[in-house]
Amino acid sequence: MAADKKYDLLIKGGHVIDPKNGVNGKSDVAVANGKIAGVASRIDPAEAAKVIDVPGLYVTPGLVDIHAHVYHTKEPGGLSIVADHHMFRSGVTAVADTGTSGANHFLHFKNTVIDKSRVRIFAFVNVVKSGMIGPFEHDIREMDAELAAATVLAYPDVCVGIKTAHYWTSEPFDELHPPWLSVDRAIEASEICGKPVMVDFFPRPERTYPELLRKMRPGDIHTHVFAQQFPVLDEKKKPQKFLFDAAERGIVFDLGHGSASFWYRNAIRCFENGFYPHSISTDLHIGNINGPVFSMLTTMSKMLAIGMELEDVIRKSTVAPAEEIGHPEIGSLSPGSDADIAVLRCGTGRFGFWDCARTKMVGTSRLTCAMTVRNGEIVYDEDGHHLPHWAETDEAR
Repeated sequence: MAADKKYDLLIKGGHVIDPKNGVNGKSDVAVANGKIAGVASRIDPAEAAKVIDVPGLYVTPGLVDIHAHVYHTKEPGGLSIVADHHMFRSGVTAVADTGTSGANHFLHFKNTVIDKSRVRIFAFVNVVKSGMIGPFEHDIREMDAELAAATVLAYPDVCVGIKTAHYWTSEPFDELHPPWLSVDRAIEASEICGKPVMVDFFPRPERTYPELLRKMRPGDIHTHVFAQQFPVLDEKKKPQKFLFDAAERGIVFDLGHGSASFWYRNAIRCFENGFYPHSISTDLHIGNINGPVFSMLTTMSKMLAIGMELEDVIRKSTVAPAEEIGHPEIGSLSPGSDADIAVLRCGTGRFGFWDCARTKMVGTSRLTCAMTVRNGEIVYDEDGHHLPHWAETDEAR
């Protein structure tokens, strides 16, 4: 910071949406020493070393995606993207990898990805010690609750919970493959380490969806809530009462779009009848980054198209997921918090958005990223907001 300046950076003239602090209107955001220094209707630009004017743009906390796969150094079973290559361009500054790593590989994940990433990366540790993806996910010997919990307890600042997924063999469940074993072991691990379970689940006759929700505890996260396989709608195409009961009990419903887990035919009918996800996430990986997911902002734009208000979309992409993973220090523009900021455009027009059923709907708004700030540093700036015009420096160069 310049010695005579109070702030390193001032983002001026944008429409700030910070749901945690109840801000929704034109404001300036000041940054000093990598932290949010203030949010106010007017902050004197003379006090800032760099001023970026963003009239007509939205300024929000850095987005938080709590379901993605970013353990790109894992072999075999590689499905992950490189977080730094994809997240900042969508305004995402924090992401949780959901179970790509189990206990066997967590240190490798931490050493080769988490510790080297500019994006803030958290992890749900898979109860299957070899993680994802492979036949070992159906091997009951791999489901080690104590080892998963010990990993979380060893790295509590990075590990945010336990993940269970992909235990749905085509063979009938039997005494060697109990239908609830993966979920039960994940809950056992969660009770040891004191952090929530995120459940990815496929119903079978031996294990029904309502029974799963009864097993889950307040704070546990059910992802992929609008997937085809879940009977979220009753015979009248209305959301099932047990969904509202589970939400009232404290079960968290997360979007978790993914390659096969977001269907308009479920989501729209739920939205129309008052049942919404608590958080928005992508399940982004190499199999869906070119469609149907594309990005966090495309997923958020789908929520706008369905009818969710912009402030609620931002809430469910910032403060809500941050609290769900036990990190309330992120997801807001609170003074003193890390200066993780997204500057977004909200274009108007006619935009098509498609789902996992390969059906589409048309919306009138699309969110895109103009600039991303991480820890006070501009890490993405598509429009060059922070740069001078070439003619202003032509003679000097």
